[in-house]
Amino acid sequence: MHITLAPMEGVMDFHMRQFLTQLGGIDRCVTEFVRVVELPLPSRVFYRLCPELHNASRTEFGTPVRVQLLGQDPQCLGMNAARAIKLGSDGIDLNFGCPAKTVNKSRGGAVLLKDPEALYQIVKTVREAVPSEHVVSAKIRLGYEDKSLAIENAQAIAEAGASELAVHARTKDEGYKPPAHWHWIKKIKDAIDIPVIANGDIFSFEDAQRCIEISGCDHLMIGRGAMAVPNLSNVLKGLEAPYTWLQNLQMMEQYFQWLRVIEDKEKFMPSRIKQWLMFMKIQHVQADPFLQSVRAIRNSDEMLSALQQAQIVESSL
Repeated sequence: MHITLAPMEGVMDFHMRQFLTQLGGIDRCVTEFVRVVELPLPSRVFYRLCPELHNASRTEFGTPVRVQLLGQDPQCLGMNAARAIKLGSDGIDLNFGCPAKTVNKSRGGAVLLKDPEALYQIVKTVREAVPSEHVVSAKIRLGYEDKSLAIENAQAIAEAGASELAVHARTKDEGYKPPAHWHWIKKIKDAIDIPVIANGDIFSFEDAQRCIEISGCDHLMIGRGAMAVPNLSNVLKGLEAPYTWLQNLQMMEQYFQWLRVIEDKEKFMPSRIKQWLMFMKIQHVQADPFLQSVRAIRNSDEMLSALQQAQIVESSL
C-alpha cells in the first residue's frame, strides 16, 4: 500500500507535513497549490509553499514532497512546472479538484472538469515542459455538477501523458458529503492505463480495505482522515492502532511545543489546535466539548495549559 498525504489548502502546510511524516507511514506529500495566473513565478513563491525544496524536496524525515500547481493557462503552467522541477520538486501535480468558489470563478480547479479538452491541453503542455524522468500527476473529482464527464476527463488526462491520477470520489457540488463513490474510481481505473490513487472517506483500516476492494486501487490518498486520525497511515498499513483521545491530546501538545520552538506564531498556534479539533470531531466524541471549552482562547500559554489539563482529566478516567 502506497499512501499520499493530500494537498489541503490552509491545512497541510509545511509544518503539518513535517509533523505528520515523523509519525511514519506516509510515502509522499503534495503541497498546497501554487496559484499560476501568468508569467513564471519567482523562486520565493515555490520556497514559501514548499520549503522542502531546500532539502532535496523531502521532509525532515525523508518523505518526498511534490509541488502542486493550479491554473488554467497551459503555457504558464508549463513554464512554472519547469521552474519547480529546476528548483528540485519531486515531480509536478496538477490541481483539477479544488472546489473553492474564488478559484473556480477564475477558471481554476474543479471547474475545468467541465472541459476535457482543456484538461488535455494543460497536461500535455506540462508533460512536454517537464523532463521525462519526472512524474506529472493530476488530481480530479468525479465532475463539477455531475459525473457525466468522469471517464472522459480521466482519459483526456491519461492520453495527454500524465504519469498517475488521484481521484476524489465526489463531484465538486457534492463537496465532502458522504458517501464517497469508490465504485466510480473503479470505472476510471478500468478506462485508463496509468496508476490511479483513491481518495475520499478513508478514516480507518476497515475503510481502506473496503475502498481497495471496491475501487481496485492499492494506492490511497488521505486528507481529512490524516487530521482526524494523525497516525492513520500506519493504521491503514496494519502497523498501529488508532491513537486514543489521550494520545491525541499528547500529540497536539507535542506539535504545539515543537512549533513554538522552531517558529514564533503566537496567534497561529491556538487557531491551528482549534482547526485540528474540527477534524478530530469526525472520530472522537471528546473533541467537540473540548473544542467548545477552548474556542475563545487566543493566547498560546492558555491553549497549552488547556491541553495539559485535558490530559490530566483524561488520565484520571
